Parts: sequence; structure tokens; C-alpha cells
Amino acid sequence: MDREPANYTRDGENSGERLDRHWNELLQELRLAQTGTQILFAFLLSIGFQSQFQAADQFTHHVYAATLIASALAVALFLAPVSFHRIVHRQGLRDRLVTITDRLTQFGLAFLVVAMAGGVLLALDVVLSRPVALGIVAAILIWFVVFWWLIPLLVRNNSDSDEVAVTGTDKT
Repeated sequence: MDREPANYTRDGENSGERLDRHWNELLQELRLAQTGTQILFAFLLSIGFQSQFQAADQFTHHVYAATLIASALAVALFLAPVSFHRIVHRQGLRDRLVTITDRLTQFGLAFLVVAMAGGVLLALDVVLSRPVALGIVAAILIWFVVFWWLIPLLVRNNSDSDEVAVTGTDKT
């Protein structure tokens, strides 16, 4: 039987190559998320200094504060892999780097959803009644959860069980 060494995946990648591929994929995803989140954050910073915003009610100010904070936290989490990489570069910690920065990115996405919902609520609250705006934002939150988490988790879970059923092994 012709078997590959234990540190190789079924696609012929060794663990180092797999980690490099995962790291590069994560960086590509972060480039998109970082740009949009930083633009949202900059836009939110400017709103607080508008004279019309100063006259807004307390609810609007609270939504704004929560949205600005969520956006800042998302920016921090999306930029954290850069700092993390700089600190652990050439230390032989690529496995930890990929795992931890993956988690940072997932939390960044969660804060980005909150920031997006808050930004939409701020805008809709100006042009629609508050209950209608809140209802639309609730639907948007459900939309994000379905497309950003639920569908990918369903696909992953079905793929994992299909792989185990077909080959008797799990993917790495």
C-alpha cells in the first residue's frame, strides 16, 4: 500500500503548506472586511459632530454609541492579525497564529454585524417610524445570521458527515 507520511493531507499538502494556505486565505478575507469596516468607522466618527445629530433623542445617541463601539471593536479585531503576525513572526508559531487569528476574525464579523445593524437603524430611524425601522433592522440581523453563519454551518456539517460516510475519515 502506497501511503503518504502522517504529516501530509490527502491532497498532498504537508501541515506547513496547509497552514500557509489557510493564512493566505484568511488574509484575503480580511482585506475585504478591513476596508469596509474602516470606512464605516470613519463615517460613524463624523456623525457625532453634526449639529443635527446633537439635537437627536437619547435613543439615537445610545444606538450611535453602541454602533461606534461595535465598529471600533470590529476594526481592532480585523487588524489584530497584523499585529499578532508581527509579534510571532519567525517563531515557529504558524499553527497558533492561524487558529487564533481565525477566532479574532469570527469575533470581528460578529461586531461588524452589530455595527451594520446600528448604522442601518440610525439611517432608517430618520426616514421611517421607529417601530418600522426596528422591524427592518431585526430582519436584516436575521439575514446576516442566516447567510454569514447558518448556511455556512449547515454546509460544513453536511460536508463533514458526507465525507465521513463516503471515505470513513474526516477532512483536515
